Amino acid sequence: MKLTLQVIALAIAAVVALIGAAQGADALFRAHSWVLLLVLVLTAFFLLSRGQSRTVDSTGEVGYMDGPIRYGVVATVFWGIVGFLVGVVIASQLAFPALNFEPYLNFGRVRPLHTSAVIFAFGGNALLCTSFYVVQRTCRARLFGGDAAWFVFWGYQLFIVLAATGYLLGVTQSKEYAEPEWYVDLWLTIVWVVYLIVFLGTILKRKEPHIYVANWFYLAFIVTIAMLHVVNNLSLPVSFLGSVSYSAFAGVQDALTQWWYGHNAVGFFLTAGFLGMMYYFMPKQAERPVYSYRLSIIHFWALIFLYIWAGPHHLHYTALPDWAQTLGMVFSIMLWMPSWGGMINGLMTLSGAWDKLRTDPIIRMMVIAVAFYGMSTFEGPMMSIKAVNSLSHYTDWTIGHVHSGALGWVGMITFGAIYFLVPRLWGRKQLYSLRLVNWHLWLATLGIVVYAAVMWVSGITQGLMWREYDAEGFLVYSFAESVQAMHPYFVIRTLGGLLYLIGALVMAYNLVQTIRGRVRDEAPLVTAHAAPAE
Repeated sequence: MKLTLQVIALAIAAVVALIGAAQGADALFRAHSWVLLLVLVLTAFFLLSRGQSRTVDSTGEVGYMDGPIRYGVVATVFWGIVGFLVGVVIASQLAFPALNFEPYLNFGRVRPLHTSAVIFAFGGNALLCTSFYVVQRTCRARLFGGDAAWFVFWGYQLFIVLAATGYLLGVTQSKEYAEPEWYVDLWLTIVWVVYLIVFLGTILKRKEPHIYVANWFYLAFIVTIAMLHVVNNLSLPVSFLGSVSYSAFAGVQDALTQWWYGHNAVGFFLTAGFLGMMYYFMPKQAERPVYSYRLSIIHFWALIFLYIWAGPHHLHYTALPDWAQTLGMVFSIMLWMPSWGGMINGLMTLSGAWDKLRTDPIIRMMVIAVAFYGMSTFEGPMMSIKAVNSLSHYTDWTIGHVHSGALGWVGMITFGAIYFLVPRLWGRKQLYSLRLVNWHLWLATLGIVVYAAVMWVSGITQGLMWREYDAEGFLVYSFAESVQAMHPYFVIRTLGGLLYLIGALVMAYNLVQTIRGRVRDEAPLVTAHAAPAE
């Protein structure tokens, strides 16, 4: 019965997509409708070939619902590799402009594909699957809403496909981290509301009286992203069968709304959500309680109150009123305290378990993630100070800062969580190879350190070249000369990204072998030494 209803729903959606493909007001909307139709047809064949509407969990109806979580882990790894690969491609395009292929594979179209693949496809799927895992275990309750969790997973994948194909086709509203057009935004809103209902419903029916702090971070991420997404994407479409829309805001109001959204996408999507991940998976892997539960509560409330005000620091020295710029700077500096409180809490959770750093590369990965969280949340407020921002803004320093947070913090804590989840979700006693985890750790760490350090050097070089004047008050360097000076840094940056990508491929191989039930015959990472004679 459920299979029949799902196929009927897909058929209705396919008819709507066919109407859009035939009657679309512009060529881009028609092309996107054909993409949607293809996805719906493939989904229908997938459901019919399986002969059932959903995966039956091995735990049974009375256990936890882990099917969407397993799919989410696979999607996280897949989209992560795609995002890292596209990142290497666009880094190569900057170093070697001949690699830009018009019109679909030029830097302008591929760059948002990279950012969205890493942030929303890789990071978003990581948050979906880990939040579903954590909320069930900490509430001792099965996910609320039955198949609603499956709708959230597959609906989110459809959003990713529509957004990604839209970027390559040129369907974009040209907003940073919010490029998809109005109809894709509407679909994501529906999926996100169902996600909130599933997560909140699970908390409400919990059997555990206390709501664990990780769930507070996840819930803040879900609710705040919903608010940011709706407000920033308020727009009026030219036609309901067209791909073009006009924003509800204009001028400096549009800029402020965009960076209120943009910075808090970083604050709540890439920070709060992944802090929920840290507060669950780090204590579990270390087999130690959170160092200070009280500090984690202070961390939560201080972070969500302060972060929401920091967006204007992206608009220093623009038409934004000076008081608003200063407000953003002040709240950014205040963020140092809760951010470093959370970092200290994460690191001190290893109290009494520091010896695990010698034997457990997953713990090392999590520690490196927390260290990058601390460094990024120090660097960000520092760059928001107007005197520093006058040098750093519009330069590669900002790119280095973003990647140290996205790949150092978000990437590393996600990798650690995935290594924790896979053996448990697939019923395996251990990972295929801890030595491959160690290889991944050092490849990823070396890659991001090379990337970030090179971008710091190139960014400061850019800033200094742009402000260099001669005795008569003329600029010493033209903009073209500053671009030419960046070439060696762009090449080294590409190599750093390539190392990070290779590490992700090593992880994928390790996880596939783990799922297949294989265990590599290898020596332990640390050989026990005989105790010295007394």
